[in-house]
Amino acid sequence: MKLILLRHAKSDWSDPAKDGRDRPLNERGRAAAEKIGSWLKSRHYLPDLVLCSDALRTRQTLSSLDLPETATEFRADLYEAEAATILEIATGQNAECVLVVGHNPGIGTAAADACATPPSHPDFLRYPTGACTVIDLADGLPGRCLDFTTPRAP
Repeated sequence: MKLILLRHAKSDWSDPAKDGRDRPLNERGRAAAEKIGSWLKSRHYLPDLVLCSDALRTRQTLSSLDLPETATEFRADLYEAEAATILEIATGQNAECVLVVGHNPGIGTAAADACATPPSHPDFLRYPTGACTVIDLADGLPGRCLDFTTPRAP
């Protein structure tokens, strides 16, 4: 199984009264998600199944990736989920390639926990908005990190 762990893109904080689940992406976030989607497609990292937090910003991130249509589950249990929960949900799926769109700190910690050897990228441990890790789990957890990027990567 390949596992793709993606933190949602940059959200809009212009309305501080808005509930966290209802916060949308800002313009920079939409552009960043489009960039990550292009990166995933160019490297042929296309999921068979998408597991996405039910928050607005994660759903908009997924939409902005513009990936080919695939089976998708919007899950309340991925909203601010801990790393162990994310990995348990993801690895329990019957798919060759699973994309999880979630939130920090859980998604970044899940990426660190799932990689036997983390990438040398300086932003990996920080796992900024839009960060994306692709991991080969053919031999189980932890797996082999295949790739990592952020929207600001060259």
